[in-house]
Amino acid sequence: MNKFWAYLKTKQFRNTIILAAGSVLVVILVVFFSLGFYTRHGTGIPVPQLKGMQIERAMSTLKDQGFDYKIDSVYVLDKPPGSVVEQDPDSGTYVKENRTIYLTVVTREAPLVALPDLEPLTYREAAATLANYGLKIGDTTFKADIANHVLDVRFAGQSIKAGTKLPKGSKIDLVIGNGAGPSEVDIPDLVNQDLSAAKFIIKNNSLTLGTITYQGTIPDSTNLVVVQQSPMKTDSVNKTSLGTRINLTVTQGTKTDESH
Repeated sequence: MNKFWAYLKTKQFRNTIILAAGSVLVVILVVFFSLGFYTRHGTGIPVPQLKGMQIERAMSTLKDQGFDYKIDSVYVLDKPPGSVVEQDPDSGTYVKENRTIYLTVVTREAPLVALPDLEPLTYREAAATLANYGLKIGDTTFKADIANHVLDVRFAGQSIKAGTKLPKGSKIDLVIGNGAGPSEVDIPDLVNQDLSAAKFIIKNNSLTLGTITYQGTIPDSTNLVVVQQSPMKTDSVNKTSLGTRINLTVTQGTKTDESH
């Protein structure tokens, strides 16, 4: 054992270790530089920028620079059909000649999607639902209706029902109830009504009491009858906007058998 430890301290042992380490280092360097030469490490052709190009131009560019290519397609909203949206490897990457470049291109034909049922939904709910289906809101029309949800769905000017197949990305027109009911009401016939009854009818029809004009002597203000109103119902005009002011002319007396 003492001879072994003595041998480890000799110059011969140190030379042997140095020679072995040097041999290993030489082998590693030879392998490294050989692989670098074999794979053209640090050399090659940079991949061109292809994103945003139309596929025809991208294919021509790759062919001119000696690349092969493979193409996959995907539908993307708001991207021009036929444009490259992804490439692998990325632009600027150095690769060998004849390397295959993988391209993802926006398909020219949008896939069909089924129109969801929108009629029970509010405008906000309908907008979110259409976005989830890849559809867009076009024109929106608000219609006088007590409901405040979708009343009608239209595409290209025609009413359509839930389940109708449409190209993804299509614009859908909506008719929405404004929740306020009709914007116009019938003009009530107030002539020959007691003033108190006329006031009740005006309020009940979402109209506004305007000016009251008193005609003749009024000894008893509790017994007044409407003899004239403005606006009044005619053969050509029988509706007015909500909130319209109705002006009345009243007189003392009792109701007549016929209205004026």
